[in-house]
Amino acid sequence: MDDEEAPLKNNSNDSTSKSKFSQKELEEMHESMEKSQEIFKKMSKYEKKLMKGIMRGFGNTMILWLISKKRQHGYEIMTKLHESSPYESKMPSASKIYPVLHDLEKHGLIEGSWEYQGKRKVKYYEITEEGKETLSRFRKMAQYARKHKSSIWLEFMRDMAVERDNINKGS
Repeated sequence: MDDEEAPLKNNSNDSTSKSKFSQKELEEMHESMEKSQEIFKKMSKYEKKLMKGIMRGFGNTMILWLISKKRQHGYEIMTKLHESSPYESKMPSASKIYPVLHDLEKHGLIEGSWEYQGKRKVKYYEITEEGKETLSRFRKMAQYARKHKSSIWLEFMRDMAVERDNINKGS
């Protein structure tokens, strides 16, 4: 664990930690996660390596996006990434997450501030205006690619991430 933040247990009384999803949506997400884990278990070692590489490649942008949704600390981000992983995995390590946070902060996309939680000092991160503009530019690039249907990346993402039924229906 990085020495600048220690794990904190979610306080169920904290209004920021309450789910924004209905019970049905939570059940559907859980079912989807279980199916993803089943598929992952059937993959060869090399296929698992490829999948992890794809997910790792989007990591920095996903962390920036997570922080854009809510001000949070590093352990909270690690927990969210772990809980949302489509395959059984151990918690993302501090040695992977904190360098990304420090890099995003160094480049002015997020800003950290120290706060005490009990006796523990925790660094919370929030997105800066530059970070918001960066995500906005990414969205515009994706919209442009979608509008002009000229991007092999967009075709790849649609083929890999969108339900096959939707692709076949022309969505």
